[in-house]
Amino acid sequence: MKEKIAVLLPAYNEELTIQKVVQDFKQVLPDADIYVYDNNSKDKTSILAQEEGAIVRFESRQGKGNVVRSMFREIDADYYIMVDADDTYPATEVEKLLAPLRQGKADMTIGDRLSNGTYAKENKRGFHQFGNNLVKSLINRLYKGNYNDIMTGYRGFNRLFVKTFPVLSPGFEIETELSIHALDKRFRLVEVPITYQDRPEGSESKLNTFSDGFKVLKTIFNLFKDYKPFLFFSCLSLAFFILGLGVGIPVISEFTKTGLIDKFPSAVLATGLMILAALFFTAGLILDTIVRQHRMQYELKVYDYYEK
Repeated sequence: MKEKIAVLLPAYNEELTIQKVVQDFKQVLPDADIYVYDNNSKDKTSILAQEEGAIVRFESRQGKGNVVRSMFREIDADYYIMVDADDTYPATEVEKLLAPLRQGKADMTIGDRLSNGTYAKENKRGFHQFGNNLVKSLINRLYKGNYNDIMTGYRGFNRLFVKTFPVLSPGFEIETELSIHALDKRFRLVEVPITYQDRPEGSESKLNTFSDGFKVLKTIFNLFKDYKPFLFFSCLSLAFFILGLGVGIPVISEFTKTGLIDKFPSAVLATGLMILAALFFTAGLILDTIVRQHRMQYELKVYDYYEK
């Protein structure tokens, strides 16, 4: 049977680039279905995309994560290519992303902009490079990953990944969520170096370095709590335990010498801190059991997918 490929283009006010991006992907993947999801654009993005033969749909909930949620729910294909509509990623390198999927070596492929230095050369926003490295380091350390590029907007997926991925993020945090989910659920990942070029003159990035960067860090924090609760709450428990010791040791020392407790407020505080430490540790144990059960249920759902 002929494979079905879907090219997914989330778009918001991309009238300067959308036609060229659609044209480029039609040339390299003439049999693919090219979907443009217009996310409340105030320009001619949807009209221009239709003129080029793209399948245009609309997502009224603002944010890239909301667009991706609708794409993954509504579109059926064997392989998916998701790419930003700003003409920063080359359509000519799409086969690099498709090959590992077709060969069964990957469930998600990642277009790595950083390894070959093209992003550092083309990107004019210094804090973006810093943010990429910070997020990459945090995720690799917390989830024992080996990512080179976390925030890339050029990815490929097989059907299994798309149809079993619960999209929670509303905005640009979606790339972080995709990366952490893939590591936590032990999907097969393959990174392929790709060239990157900056946006054409007159085209503006929709990513706010600081507000969206804060949202990404918040997503990492929340997913760390949700996916690794024992480690998360153990760290909190250890912090309160150390604080309790710091406050309580002088009280204990005084009591052993005099048999009296003059620093009664310190004794109460130390007791409270130790109780909190015990509660956090207990919460971590309980939530870790729940998360383990959730992983088992997720694996069974994946088995159900294969049986369909």
